Amino acid sequence: MTFEPDHTRPVNPLPPVVILLAGIVAVVELTFLAAEYGVIGGDAGLGWRITGMENFAFYEPLFQWMIEHGTIKAKYLMRFFTYPFLQGSFTQAVFVIVFLLALGKMVGERIGQLSILAIFFGASILGAIMYGVVWDTRVPLFGGFTGAYGLVGAFTLILWARLGESGGPRYQAFALIAVLLAVQFLFGIFFGAGKNWVAEVTGFVSGFGIASLMYPGAWTRILERARERA
Repeated sequence: MTFEPDHTRPVNPLPPVVILLAGIVAVVELTFLAAEYGVIGGDAGLGWRITGMENFAFYEPLFQWMIEHGTIKAKYLMRFFTYPFLQGSFTQAVFVIVFLLALGKMVGERIGQLSILAIFFGASILGAIMYGVVWDTRVPLFGGFTGAYGLVGAFTLILWARLGESGGPRYQAFALIAVLLAVQFLFGIFFGAGKNWVAEVTGFVSGFGIASLMYPGAWTRILERARERA
């Protein structure tokens, strides 16, 4: 389902799916903040964020356990879908919400609302898997940046396709991810590099790939190329 922009309005409305994802992030973060300031939860509320991380963040040892035992546990699998909504701080939540609103709107208008869900969760899941494969760590993976980077990848694909259609230099489509990685690199120099970058880069690549399959006319071009090779 494609979200069609209303050109009669000065500001086009946000796709409902984008509002839903951003709303979940906001509600979870506001709950943590209210608990930390003693508005709800009493003394126990001070540890709600940590408890949330323990119960719902992606945890590599649990992922490794499923691989080693060849067993899938629903409560472990659930973490692939819940960790994007747990932020480490209010600032992180704000950045994730901004990414979701801005990029989700552009992606949704071009390739549909359902694509936003596929890209956000697909990038989050594949990013977590790569995080678990690359690192042997007890540091949990949490936060919506992996899914947000998936939307960056989708946005990059849209620009890449448009530049190709207009005859422009396609490398310009990668300017946003280049800036983000440069900023992340500088932060890593001054504040120490974490392990999340593996998940986030995987999220970007996943978002680009998933969006390429959902972009209007993508399957037609794939079938045409398959027939040509056959």
